[in-house]
Amino acid sequence: MNELRLDPLSGRWVAVSGARADRPHAFSLSRTPIADDRPCPFCPGHEEASPPALETYGPAGNWLVRVVPNLYPAFEGDQPFVVENRGPVFTQATAGGIHEVLVLSPDHDTSWAELSDEQAGLVMAALRDRIEEHSQQSYLRYSQAILNSGREAGASLEHPHGQLLGMSFVPRELSEEVARFAKFAGGCLLCTTVDAEENAACRVVYADDKTVVVCPFWSAVPFEMLVIPRAHTPHLYRSPTEDLVSVGKSLRDCLKHLRERVGDVAYNIVFHSAPYRVNEPYHWHVHVWPKVTTRAGFELGTGVAINIVAPEAAAEELGVAVAVH
Repeated sequence: MNELRLDPLSGRWVAVSGARADRPHAFSLSRTPIADDRPCPFCPGHEEASPPALETYGPAGNWLVRVVPNLYPAFEGDQPFVVENRGPVFTQATAGGIHEVLVLSPDHDTSWAELSDEQAGLVMAALRDRIEEHSQQSYLRYSQAILNSGREAGASLEHPHGQLLGMSFVPRELSEEVARFAKFAGGCLLCTTVDAEENAACRVVYADDKTVVVCPFWSAVPFEMLVIPRAHTPHLYRSPTEDLVSVGKSLRDCLKHLRERVGDVAYNIVFHSAPYRVNEPYHWHVHVWPKVTTRAGFELGTGVAINIVAPEAAAEELGVAVAVH
C-alpha cells in the first residue's frame, strides 16, 4: 500500500511505494569502478602528492589516519560571511572557509565496512579534533563532514576518504533541522525517535548501550539508515570518546551488512552536528544514504522523495544485532 510519511528533521513528505520496486531495472546495485591510471595520492609513499598533513594518527612514521588540505577547496580563506546585492535577483557572498580531506586508512582497498575497532575509533577522533579546531576560528560557523563512497555517490578516487568543510555560514539543511528540533513539542526529537523506534521494534538495524541505528520511519531512499548516539549531545566534537567509538563501529557493522545483503553499492555518509554556537535542543547524528535508485523529475520538481523499499523491509534485510543494554 502506498502512503506518505513526514520527515520531522526536514519537514518534507516522503512517498513509500513498495510496488515500484517490481519495475524492471528499479535498482542500480553495482557501483561503477573509478578509472585512474595515476598513482594514488592517498597511499603511503605518495604523501608528497598532497599538501603537508594537518593531523596524523598512528605510530610515528606509520600513519593510520591522515588529514590534509583539499587541493581543490570549495571554501578557502578567512573572510567573514559578507552578502552583497548586485541587482534585483543577483546576490552573492564571500566563500571563506576550510576544506580538508580525511584519509580513513593507508590501505587503498579498505572501506569503512572493513575498518578495525581501532581504526574506526581513530577516524571518529580525527573528525572530533578537526571540528573542534574549526570551531575556534571566529569566521567559521559550521563544519560539514561527509564521506562519498563510489562514483555514483560523488567520489573521484577509490581510496577510502572523507571530506570536512568548515563554512562561514550555516547551510539551509542544518538551519531547518535546528528549527525542527526547536519546534518539537515532545522534548528532543531524536531521543524521542530512539524510544519510539525501539518500542516499535521493526526498523532497528543495530543497538547497543551507546548507539542506535534505524531505517527511519520516514526513509527517503531504499536502505537509508540513521545513526543516533543515545547520549543527548548537540556537538559531535564534545561527545565522550566511548560514544564516538561506538558510532564508528556501528557504522562499520551496518555498512558491512549493507554490502553483504544488498550488494557493493555506492553510498553517502553525512554527519550532522550543531553549528558551533547552537546548543539545545539539537542532537548530533549520522545519515547513511545508499545510491540504489535515481532521483528523477518528480523528486527534483516537487522535493517529495519516492522510496520503493519500505523501511520496515529494509531493516529486516539489514538487521545486524540488538545488544542488551
